[in-house]
Amino acid sequence: MSSGDRTASGPPHDRYAPLTREFSQELTEDEAEDLLRCICFKTGPPRTVGAELEWLIHERSRPQAPLPAPRLAAALQAVRDRPLVSALTIEPGGQLELSSPPAASLMECLDLLAADLAVVRDTLRPLGLDLDGYGVDPWHARRERILREPRYDAMEASLARNGPDGRAMMCDSASIQVCLDAGLEEPGPLGYHRRWQLTHLLGAVLVAAFANSPVYGRRRTGWRSTRQSLWAYLDPVRGLAPAPGREPRAAWAAHVLDTPVMCIRAEDGPWTVPEGLTFRQWLRSRRPRPPRRDDLDYHLTTLFPPVRPRGHLELRMIDAQRGPDGWMVPVAVTTALFEDPEAAETVYRAVKPLAELAGPVPAPRNPLWLDAARYGLAVPDLHAAALTCFGAALEALPRIGATVAVLDAVAAFHDRYVVPGRCPADDVTDAKEVRS
Repeated sequence: MSSGDRTASGPPHDRYAPLTREFSQELTEDEAEDLLRCICFKTGPPRTVGAELEWLIHERSRPQAPLPAPRLAAALQAVRDRPLVSALTIEPGGQLELSSPPAASLMECLDLLAADLAVVRDTLRPLGLDLDGYGVDPWHARRERILREPRYDAMEASLARNGPDGRAMMCDSASIQVCLDAGLEEPGPLGYHRRWQLTHLLGAVLVAAFANSPVYGRRRTGWRSTRQSLWAYLDPVRGLAPAPGREPRAAWAAHVLDTPVMCIRAEDGPWTVPEGLTFRQWLRSRRPRPPRRDDLDYHLTTLFPPVRPRGHLELRMIDAQRGPDGWMVPVAVTTALFEDPEAAETVYRAVKPLAELAGPVPAPRNPLWLDAARYGLAVPDLHAAALTCFGAALEALPRIGATVAVLDAVAAFHDRYVVPGRCPADDVTDAKEVRS
């Protein structure tokens, strides 16, 4: 999810609710660090996959026309009234998100989401509306928030200190997120150490291959993935991965505790938006009130790195894709490259040299990730890695049970974009309908 995050378990975070003792008790610094090490990388054999699909909603016949907020709100309510298996979330600007439950296989995940998407589209069609898959809104920029809740008021106030990118992320962006198990405790291609490193190198290849947001508010931005550029610069720390080279659990725990608190929630009235107060400093000062377990859980939802460990690994770097089934390709490719041991080993060897291009700066603000977002597969090293990755995925997909239709969709994307070193953004840049 982007800014409309919800935790998968535990108490609700948008409002104060009766808290169990586990979540209401005060935390010490040592307890917080122990919790982070335990809850963020839950190891075991990779078995489940999930995906979160964000969509922009536009007028079906004239997507460039402004969509009045009351009309959008009525449409979203109509969708809420339909039975869905996936969790439905509305983002601050009115983007619609479907989050699948953990599925036992790639095809179970794809089939479930496809069925729910059909329900959503059938609901919107009589209203003259449709879902559009772009990383950022190509027609409209800086839309007003339609969600007025303390969480989003505090989020906008906090991110606005660093410029307009935070609001653009909240209201105008859409992504595809793939959720995979953290991996095995033991070393090897499915071990969590290896998978954590792989996400931060392969992630740049996924940014480049699926970049699909070169136009924002009818203007070319100079980025193949404008959405990724927003995430890179929306906050000095909040959107970054931990510094590379450390053991994953220790690195993530330190990163969480040393990231500034976005807000301190209150039962009544506006939430406090402190400036520069890290969670570690809050634990030590115990002011304005002692932090609790549910505050740590909430703090985790306000961190937006390209890969977020939440027990499983949440890969957050892929632009939304166009077409009714375009979203299936990145979900299928990513799952195949992580879940099939042979493909995982092949891809790890292919992307490991990219670490030299990345250097010591954390993703997504290092040269590798910035080049991926700006130039896509026009970067020779990223193009070479993508060719290997997609080749490995095409070989692995039958082994993990993908249907012929999914395999054909991945092969078509490979031939149209990966082989010539292009990405979907190269189509959008010259599309007349975007500029009209």
